Amino acid sequence: MNTLMKQFLLALLVTFSFSATAESGWVGALAPDFKLQDQNEEWRSLEDYKGQWLVLYFYPKDDTPGCTTEAKNFRDGYKDIKALNAEVVGISLDDVESHKSFAEIHDLPFSLLADVDKEAATAYDVLGGFGPVEYAKRQTFVIDPNGNIVYHYDDVEPDTHMTDVVAKLKELQKGLAE
Repeated sequence: MNTLMKQFLLALLVTFSFSATAESGWVGALAPDFKLQDQNEEWRSLEDYKGQWLVLYFYPKDDTPGCTTEAKNFRDGYKDIKALNAEVVGISLDDVESHKSFAEIHDLPFSLLADVDKEAATAYDVLGGFGPVEYAKRQTFVIDPNGNIVYHYDDVEPDTHMTDVVAKLKELQKGLAE
């Protein structure tokens, strides 16, 4: 096997090991509350989603390639998620106007919350950055109807994340039914 092929296989292995879903220290914890405005200037809090499953996904920036792919995939799979008694909510550090434009351009049927003060990103420990640039790391928290975090994706692949989330919701709900 040549060196280039070995390097490729090693990179592939590292990618899959880091992109695996994580049952981190968050699993079993009560989800931190938040109170943020959505793209329609309506205030949203964790309490608004009590009684249903919540897919709370953090993402770095509106209108960037990975974030657009992830949002459009959640849009396209939204009916499947709703059929599982779940709601999708996206959070980034962008402001309400940015979210409004992003949601309108891509016809997003779910809330995008503006975390301009970085309170939710800090509470969920997803605040990242380099130098003066800060952003929300691409991570997702699956929260059960009682407000408990039951799954945490600490690294997300935008192309496949929505289908991963649907499969995980089905698995979690099946486990409760047994």
